[in-house]
Amino acid sequence: MLRWMFPLALALMLAGCFDHNWQTNDITDVMPALEFDLVDEDGEDVQADAFIGKPTLLFFGFTHCPDVCPTTLAKLSAAIKQLDESRQDDVQVLFVSVDPARDTPDVLKQYTEAFGPQFIGLTGERSKIDALTNRYRVTYEYGEKDARGNYDVTHSSSVFAFDRQGEARFMFSDINSLESLVGDLSYLVEKG
Repeated sequence: MLRWMFPLALALMLAGCFDHNWQTNDITDVMPALEFDLVDEDGEDVQADAFIGKPTLLFFGFTHCPDVCPTTLAKLSAAIKQLDESRQDDVQVLFVSVDPARDTPDVLKQYTEAFGPQFIGLTGERSKIDALTNRYRVTYEYGEKDARGNYDVTHSSSVFAFDRQGEARFMFSDINSLESLVGDLSYLVEKG
C-alpha cells in the first residue's frame, strides 16, 4: 500500500505547483509541451530541448508584418522590461517565421534584435513549420502577390507560454492587457 502512496503524493504535489489562476488564458493540460526541430537565427539546427530551463514565449509571425507582429513583440518586450531586472534574462521569446521564403536567419536576427536580447528568431522548412503550427492549432495563409512580388501573410496573434520544463501554461492574445501578461509572466518566472 505504501508503494503507491508515495508516487501519488509526489504527483499531487507537483500538480499543485501550477494550481494557479492565470490572468490570461490557462492552457495547462490543453496544449502539448514545447517540441520542434527548426533553424535558429544563426543558421544552426535547433530543437526545443535547447530552450528547456527558462520560461519560453512562442509566437508565430513574419518580419514583413505591418502591424500584428511588431505590436505583439513590442508588448512582450515591454512586459519583460517590467520584470525585476535580475529576472529579465530568465525569459526567452521564440519568434517562429511562417514566411521562410523571405525570413532567412540573417533577416530574423536583424528583426529580433530590435526587441531585445531575449528574442530569438526561428525558421525552417515549410513542412517543419506546418508541423509546429498544427501542434499548437495555429493557422496562417499567404495572400496574393502584387505586381512587385510582395504578399501578406495572415496569422494568429496568440503567444504561448511554457514553463522551464517546456510544459504549456498560458496563452496571451491581443484581448489581454499588458498588466495581465506581466502578472502571469512574473509568476511563471518565479515559480516555473
